[in-house]
Amino acid sequence: MDVVEKLAQIFKEFPGIGERQAKRFVYFLMSRTSAYNENLSQLITDLKKQINQCRDCFRFFIKRNGETLCDICSDPNREPTLLVVEKDSDLESVRKSGIYKGKYFILGGLVQIVQKNTKNFVRIDELKQRVKNNGIQEVILAFSLNPQGNYTDSYVRGELQNVAEQKNVKISSLGRGLSTGTELEYSDNDTLKNALQNRQ
Repeated sequence: MDVVEKLAQIFKEFPGIGERQAKRFVYFLMSRTSAYNENLSQLITDLKKQINQCRDCFRFFIKRNGETLCDICSDPNREPTLLVVEKDSDLESVRKSGIYKGKYFILGGLVQIVQKNTKNFVRIDELKQRVKNNGIQEVILAFSLNPQGNYTDSYVRGELQNVAEQKNVKISSLGRGLSTGTELEYSDNDTLKNALQNRQ
């Protein structure tokens, strides 16, 4: 396999990227200057060096002074709610909307309907500990409105049921301001606002 094919295979691993688009990326890089490609390479290397993962919500954030908590989790003025999302980009979409004032938890993916050993793929044990130990009053489940998202919602509810009853924590899901099949990452501010206000 030559370098073009190897690089295309790497790009195909990116979310939503197929073989044809992966090849376009490779040809684009071939048309750039050496300085452009060297800068890109350096930025990718710096990404891992300068980014940390929050120990509470698992969000990636820029490291400053060796902190282990992101600015959201370390903010004492956030509301005692916990919005559970699939991935970092979902969190950023909600955050940019300016609607939600609570804290977050990144589950790390959706639960595959036929998947065994689910705990190896999502952070369900970490979520239970977060709900158990952090004075949370409400957990809001915010997953894509598709069969896999609905299955994940049911799975997380079932896993949290005992600790929620023990700690008197309400579990809700986003309201139907979101259309079925919609990914949270691509929702506009008004849609997210309606979904949060109409949670059930």
